[in-house]
Amino acid sequence: MFPDRQALGETAAAEIAHRLRLILAEQHHARMIFAAAPSQTETLAALIRQPDIDWNRVTAFHMDEYLDLRPEAPERFGNWLRTALFDRLPFAAVHYIDTTGAETPQASADRYAELLLEDPIDIVCLGIGMNGHLAFNDPPVADFADPQAVKPVSLDQACREQQVADGCFPALADVPATAITVTIPTLMNAAHLFCMVPGALKADAVRATVQEPLTIQWPSTILRTHPSCTIYTDVHAAALLDQGIRTAP
Repeated sequence: MFPDRQALGETAAAEIAHRLRLILAEQHHARMIFAAAPSQTETLAALIRQPDIDWNRVTAFHMDEYLDLRPEAPERFGNWLRTALFDRLPFAAVHYIDTTGAETPQASADRYAELLLEDPIDIVCLGIGMNGHLAFNDPPVADFADPQAVKPVSLDQACREQQVADGCFPALADVPATAITVTIPTLMNAAHLFCMVPGALKADAVRATVQEPLTIQWPSTILRTHPSCTIYTDVHAAALLDQGIRTAP
């Protein structure tokens, strides 16, 4: 737990960078999945400034994308990450979820799954939704044993309301009702998870993630079963946690 978003982002970025350097010292290439959300802004900005990383040996993915938005829409997660990260570092490759072409949503999901499953994922940089979602695995569609690696989904009301609360859309009617998402098993199969969750709006989700029983009603509870997952919060996001949670200085 950190005093503010900036301190959270700086520390998370330093630890992500340290892990990435270790991976690249042991293998020729690394593969990473990134979340696109305001909760990730400080971490991604700090990650860009981290020294001594050979980004030419890193392939990047993102974890979800809206259906039914025009290709140039700034709200599209691929476009958001392109501006925040992908165009600012010399990645070996960046793979985008295509929801603008002639393919059906399922065909697009299947094609992205093939890319993701070509080799193991080393690092996932993610957040937690107000309803505990991971990527767009909201409680009604979350499956801890999902047979699909990537799938089309319908977004629940709480998820769509969060997009408005985060300032990503002006009104609920503007938020798409469907998307394509990487599934929970795909995220959990990555070697290392770094989960950045700042802000008072996420306080109940952070509490549930740490303290509720393992349940798809709070999909983020599954993070507790991962052997290498760190959750970074600020004091506002951690406000409802019981005492005893380790606090950063």
